[in-house]
Amino acid sequence: MSFFKKLFSSEKKETLDKGLEKSKSSFFEKLSKAVAGKSKVDDDVLDNLEEVLVSSDVGVNTTLKIIERIEERVERDKYLGTEELNKILREEIAGLLSENNHEDATEFEVPKNKKPYVLMVVGVNGVGKTTTIGKLAYQFKKAGHKVVLGAADTFRAAAIDQLQVWADRVDVPIVRQQMGSDPASVAFDTLQSAVSQDADVVIIDTAGRLHNKVNLMNELSKVKRVMQKVVGDAPHDVLLVLDGSTGQNAFEQAKQFTAATEVNSLAVTKLDGTAKGGVVIGISDQFKIPVKYIGVGEGIEDLQVFNKFEFVDSFFK
Repeated sequence: MSFFKKLFSSEKKETLDKGLEKSKSSFFEKLSKAVAGKSKVDDDVLDNLEEVLVSSDVGVNTTLKIIERIEERVERDKYLGTEELNKILREEIAGLLSENNHEDATEFEVPKNKKPYVLMVVGVNGVGKTTTIGKLAYQFKKAGHKVVLGAADTFRAAAIDQLQVWADRVDVPIVRQQMGSDPASVAFDTLQSAVSQDADVVIIDTAGRLHNKVNLMNELSKVKRVMQKVVGDAPHDVLLVLDGSTGQNAFEQAKQFTAATEVNSLAVTKLDGTAKGGVVIGISDQFKIPVKYIGVGEGIEDLQVFNKFEFVDSFFK
């Protein structure tokens, strides 16, 4: 299909291929068992394929949609050989993700009419939230933008210190207060500082607790309200960071966070260390919130802008 003829940057694609290696190997091992001894795609193959997709963390609802699309292909083309299954899967999943109507970005872009562009980052502790912020700061700075970080996850001293380490590593300013300070106060100071420095991008780290949705909702609402006193339409993006290696648990976190606050985009991390990469396909389809970034390695360059066609191409290569 035409969208696979797009030119992918070879270096980025190589990193993506390598990062999805575990997911791909696991998937194809299951797939080859599912079609063993079969020459054409029949009901048995489709039942087995359904099991493979669900066990690869694609999610039940998305799996059913994919199976339905393949059934339509079988009905239309009458005879489909199992050797074509990989190609059909690739096409149908890319087609399904295209229906989300979200344009994939190609670079680490910042809207030209938002200055400073304010990005608020949410997610539970341990998903790679602070690391994602550090890598984002690096990429935005590399693209020529002036970046300021705000350490508004004030409930853990480690979160503030960890963000400081990234600020030092990337060489960008950080606004921080003591542990236990009011997160909204940190966000306010960060935006004031960013405006006075004529910064292009502000990234605010926020608390990673989900044990009480009401508290989380109130806290994030307060942070937003206070930021709007400095930048009227802030935040411009609320990015939810999810750990891809937790599979279905990432779905659950996405469900809870989207219920607690408005989430505009997603980052899925730690895909290189897991066989659960299929979770990106399910999350992208189920939540209709664009997956903006994916983490495919530990290196500072290994946070990538998500492109559905590149991803599906690497997964089913």
